[in-house]
Amino acid sequence: MNRQKQLEKLQTTKEFDICIIGGGATGAGIALDAVLRGLSVALIDKNDFAGQTSSKSTKLIHGGVRYLEQAVKKLDWEQYKMVRKALREREILLQNAPHLSSPLALLTPCFNFFEGIYYTIGMKMYEWISGSQNIAKSKWLSKKEALSLIPELKAKRLNSGVLYYDGQLDDARYCLAIIQTAEANGAAVLNHAEAIKFGKNEDNGRLKSLTIKDSMSNEELKINAKVFINATGPFADSIRTLASSKLKPRIKVSRGAHVVLPREVMKGDTAILVPKTDDGRVIFMIPWQDQVLIGTTDEADELSETPQLEEYEKTYLLAYVNRYFEKSVTPDQVKSGFAGLRPLLQAQLQTAMNSDTKSLVRDHEVEIDRRTKLVSIMGGKWTTYRLMAKDTLDTIYTEILKKEVVKCTSEHQMLHGGENYQFEDWQRLTHEYGISTWTAQHLMKKYGSNAQKVLQLTQNQEDLKQLLHPNHPFIKAEVLYVVQEEMATTLDDVLERRLGLKLRDTEASKSVEGFVAEILKENT
Repeated sequence: MNRQKQLEKLQTTKEFDICIIGGGATGAGIALDAVLRGLSVALIDKNDFAGQTSSKSTKLIHGGVRYLEQAVKKLDWEQYKMVRKALREREILLQNAPHLSSPLALLTPCFNFFEGIYYTIGMKMYEWISGSQNIAKSKWLSKKEALSLIPELKAKRLNSGVLYYDGQLDDARYCLAIIQTAEANGAAVLNHAEAIKFGKNEDNGRLKSLTIKDSMSNEELKINAKVFINATGPFADSIRTLASSKLKPRIKVSRGAHVVLPREVMKGDTAILVPKTDDGRVIFMIPWQDQVLIGTTDEADELSETPQLEEYEKTYLLAYVNRYFEKSVTPDQVKSGFAGLRPLLQAQLQTAMNSDTKSLVRDHEVEIDRRTKLVSIMGGKWTTYRLMAKDTLDTIYTEILKKEVVKCTSEHQMLHGGENYQFEDWQRLTHEYGISTWTAQHLMKKYGSNAQKVLQLTQNQEDLKQLLHPNHPFIKAEVLYVVQEEMATTLDDVLERRLGLKLRDTEASKSVEGFVAEILKENT
């Protein structure tokens, strides 16, 4: 993808069928679904693709064990249906981008016999709901078996463990892969482009155009479209208000914080689910990209474009690590951390406005403003992004376009980098380009079948094979590649979302900013 070419597409297209505001997972999913149905599509994002919520997740693809527990306890059919749908989507996410996602084994430590029984029954129900989409069978493990998987656990109090399976993904790059696939099928996509003003039809007040501001050039551009879709997640109310000042707020946000620890803290490939903390939250401890990811918190917050990890959150998360691990972890071992905001629908909060957000269901809703016909997709979660896109477009066909619904086919669409992907190809890369196993395997997981394209940049520039930082597998060619081919235009675009180095190791990321800035200067 080339940013200048995307600008030209936006400038030369007289009218799009749909214009999507928001380039997170949901907006990306709508763009892909729409082009596959034959619609012309424009997608813009104020910052970068996956710049907010969609890159700040716990990196899990899951049905929601916690939601299943609530569904059973409260006999809540809606929560049960949400878990069932999400488990089906879990399989689709794993299939459509095998380089960016994988199954993940999770262990729930049990401290007495009754916990073992309780969680075994729960996981068997989870497995049963999964049906043919189940990844692998859950098991009730003995203390010895549990410690063989995660020897770092405190052995003294441990009674047993329950093993089950969900999925894991590289969230920022998964979102990018959806956008790249949409663009390859005809969509015009632009990051760092802010929605400034809607133009309306004088006769009926319907939206007909959107003026955007290109943050890179400060120039304004008008996009004409038949339908405008608001897919801005936590920021949905700002776009709703931009379209119509009379609309009442619908979104409340919850905050999720994570810390990243070195791999030696937990060396195996099995993650830990802490099913209930003292204040009723759920915490995961997950092997993630040569690091260990700990999260998440879940509490009400104020809307912000720059949520930061707070010290009290770091203290809270480390306290749980130390409660479960034999060897204490200290604050100076934290390599990085991040916080993100999640959108919760106001309608869900009528009976819980003063309560915690951890008990709320994150389902979604498609809203169409009666006068302006702005379509807003609100709520939801990463695992169900494709369903949210489908529901949005199905609604547009029936309620706005007044046409027969064209069938959604995104379920079967392999994403960019997943075509002909074979992880074992890393062996060929080491022989052809003389790179380490470490780097070759990293490139396959990051770029999939496009890994060789990254290395082709080194053919006339041998120095681009050098490690970007000695403690991490990234090479300098990746920086050039993501700038030239993936529309990375800022330091954070490169280091936080395309490479992910900033999320893994803050200090390492800072140390390479000079090199990245030079590449950006030469290529943008």
